[in-house]
Amino acid sequence: MTSVPGAANALDVLELLARRGEPLPAATVARELGLPRSSTYHLLAVLRDRGYVSHLEGERRYGLGVAAYELGSAYQRQAPLQRMARSTLDRLVDATGHNAHLAVLHGRDVLYVIEQRAPNGPVLVSDVGVRLPATLTATGLSMLASLPAGQVRALFPHADALVQRDGHGPSTTGQLRSLLQAVRQRGYAVEDGHITSGLKSVAVAVLDHSDHPVASVAVTFRSELVDEVAFARIVFAVGEAGEDLSTRLHRQPRGPGASPQSRAMGGR
Repeated sequence: MTSVPGAANALDVLELLARRGEPLPAATVARELGLPRSSTYHLLAVLRDRGYVSHLEGERRYGLGVAAYELGSAYQRQAPLQRMARSTLDRLVDATGHNAHLAVLHGRDVLYVIEQRAPNGPVLVSDVGVRLPATLTATGLSMLASLPAGQVRALFPHADALVQRDGHGPSTTGQLRSLLQAVRQRGYAVEDGHITSGLKSVAVAVLDHSDHPVASVAVTFRSELVDEVAFARIVFAVGEAGEDLSTRLHRQPRGPGASPQSRAMGGR
């Protein structure tokens, strides 16, 4: 087999950053991979320029960049996940009577890959193929809340990386952290009128074997048609759908994994 040291070293850097979950100093990357510091800085610079690594200048650390997440999302958007999710979304629509959809994280955005519309359900902006800022959507917030804090910082290192819409959405990284903490405490994410006035969404992350959020399942409904009791039923149904997909992913031949999502959902 032909050896390509540069390519192998670059992949080693990305795997290390993904495995550790927190941004690392260049010196730590060099030490753990047994690379010369000069070579490590060169690799990190190339990966940074291509978007696979994000440089947190204030902390002098490196984390995964947007392009790395886009690759991961592209893999998860392939047909197996979509085939697996369609029957779950069909049951979710039947259980709630509202539109259901599946989205994946695509850099700082979410990309909607499935929409199952309920009879007489509203036409949604989040149609298949649409991208929306992750921090403005329930699907995006549910996935971001399941990422390690260091990876969220790599995606949103400063306020300029955040997008607001008609005054909605976090305007600082501190506000984003507070939002994600609230999602983790509840076990689900909520968005109310940020994308379309009068429409509300509830979403739960779908986790793979390593508890990485590969997708998010959500229900969207007209706010005025849903009281507290109906809302609680929707939350329960969305949680069951997310748990079902996570469990089915865990059954795939890649080794066992225990989902913290089940613990969060069990708290409701």
